[in-house]
Amino acid sequence: MADLPDVPTLLDAAVRSLGGTRREGQTEMAGAVADAVDRREHLVVQAGTGTGKSLAYLVPAVRHALARETTVVVSTATIALQNQLINRDLPRLAAALAPLLPREPTFAVLKGRRNYLCRNRLQTADDEAEDSELFDPRQLSSLGRQVARLHEWSEETGSGDRDELVPGVSDLAWRQVSVGANECVGARVCAFGQECFAEFAREAAQGVDIVVTNHAMLAIDMSQGNHLLPEHDTIMIDEAHELVDRATSVATGTLTERSVGTAAKRAARLVEPGISERLTECADGLALMFTDAPDGRLDHIDDGLAGAVAAVRDAASACVTAIGPSPGEQDPDSATDRKLALAALGEVHDTAVRVLESFEPALRDRTDIVWLTRAPSRPPSLSVAPLAVGGLLREKLFGDRTVVLTSATLTLGGSFSALAHQWGLGREVAEEAEAARRQEPSADAGDDNDDGPHRAAGEPRWRALDVGSPFEHARSGILYVAKHLPPPGRDGLADAYLDEIAELIEAADGRTLGLFSSMRAAQQATDALRERLDHPILCQGDDSTGQLVSRFADDERACLFGTLSLWQGVDVPGPSLSLVVVDRIPFPRPDDPLASARQRAVGAHGGNGFLAVAATHAALLLAQGTGRLLRSTDDRGVIAVLDPRLATARYGGFLRASLPPYWGTTDPSVARSALRRLSGRVTPEPA
Repeated sequence: MADLPDVPTLLDAAVRSLGGTRREGQTEMAGAVADAVDRREHLVVQAGTGTGKSLAYLVPAVRHALARETTVVVSTATIALQNQLINRDLPRLAAALAPLLPREPTFAVLKGRRNYLCRNRLQTADDEAEDSELFDPRQLSSLGRQVARLHEWSEETGSGDRDELVPGVSDLAWRQVSVGANECVGARVCAFGQECFAEFAREAAQGVDIVVTNHAMLAIDMSQGNHLLPEHDTIMIDEAHELVDRATSVATGTLTERSVGTAAKRAARLVEPGISERLTECADGLALMFTDAPDGRLDHIDDGLAGAVAAVRDAASACVTAIGPSPGEQDPDSATDRKLALAALGEVHDTAVRVLESFEPALRDRTDIVWLTRAPSRPPSLSVAPLAVGGLLREKLFGDRTVVLTSATLTLGGSFSALAHQWGLGREVAEEAEAARRQEPSADAGDDNDDGPHRAAGEPRWRALDVGSPFEHARSGILYVAKHLPPPGRDGLADAYLDEIAELIEAADGRTLGLFSSMRAAQQATDALRERLDHPILCQGDDSTGQLVSRFADDERACLFGTLSLWQGVDVPGPSLSLVVVDRIPFPRPDDPLASARQRAVGAHGGNGFLAVAATHAALLLAQGTGRLLRSTDDRGVIAVLDPRLATARYGGFLRASLPPYWGTTDPSVARSALRRLSGRVTPEPA
């Protein structure tokens, strides 16, 4: 490493080349990342918006990759950040650092195989499309048009990457032309193996300095034994607050009538009719049992549903046995049919096994949670997911490589502990040292629900750092809590809430991002206020989110209302956004199966389930949502939380401690006056 410039020198060169200025938090973070990588010690860094955290971890990552001739993996949660890194940050950084390094740094993006068009699957897409929607000719027509468009695109694209298809297609259409890793027949067998987009991407990622991927791919890599990503010894995880949810999603299995029926259709091409028909009958039986089973989390499974799931398990197993071992050399079509059938059968079989095992009396501590979902526009589904993923992350992620986790929101209630616990980490090094100084008694920390003051065997060492933010939150933003309003109800937005929103928007002259806890509330507010106000009000679902955000940013009088994706996906600096309205504290729904099960598990071990799960979830989303207000050092504005519980409830202090130190008020006239000054419409408050 002595032959390379140190991290401060490289960072200064990068900042100068990009036309920026030195930022204290960025410099501190870059030094801490470099130190952690050198020590082979995990690091958790909170870096507020405007810190420049991407450069702060990319510069030490590039230096480490070149010095050790290794690859560093960067994982993100969102497509937006992934594209920003690949298309903007890394090309500019590589060019800036090239004069100081032995060669220009290299980089590539790597996603799951399902993200790339499969030329082999494309040949059978028409048949799949006809099978998938036999009873809905209108949808079949739409699906057929989309698949035809994908045929045309396959002749034009150089990457086959779904993200480069604009406008996009539905998930249903994309599934007709893509395969998961367990469905791929392999480049050696496939007739299109020499033209495979996914293989091109994997080859491009071999031997480069920086590979950019996503949390889902990282979770799949962990669950499959770390074979998908190039060999590496260091991972930078940006948007780390999303890691647990993405890992949980990857580990979730789902049974539906359609998934079982699809497995039966694929098996029918390879086995005797009676064997596959048995699985088809099991799909019908499962659908019948769904009609009588209760919605939501299943703490017990009745004999009828258990029997239907067991029948699926056994029939899928019989199909696999009938298909038998690989016959060796096969033609590509036969190999494809076999691989697709085994993948579909394996998925329904393994999910059925997990569902049944989760109710085994011998398993005292359930590690999987099962629930039934019904929705008006979708068939019922039976899902199974892990109660926690901390054990998986502790073993597979933190085991033999250095991990840096960063985000603008990692401290909840003023502490890193909540997220660290979810990641499977015990006490941070500084906490451990303080505990030792106080001579606290030892305790075991052997499972996900018990963190003792001393490090248990195999528990990762990690340090935490908060580098702050360049924003002066108390001078730039007001946190207004509408303490005078009634608590939110279950029957939509009360008239008092709509009146409050209207008055705030009038004071701000538009410029409002409305973050709602449900799409129903967002639509209700949109419909009501479009009649009352002359400001353009955009609502999520009217167009693609990207288009809506662009229109909102371009029109300073416009408002944009929406739900979850807007809480984390909007970056609008400048005068187009001076008011963020939050209708209620974003607790998980009381009937959310995973959240309620996790709360119960924490309570069973003597903890506060509400604070550890529901309040932590709300604090994270609240921090993300309110973070939409200040996106540059010149931004000013008001965050209006209409839920009075933020000021009156006992847990309100925990939630407020999870937010930046905005100047606070519960006086509506103060909030409206501030908004009028910002909009240039200073008028006295009515008496």
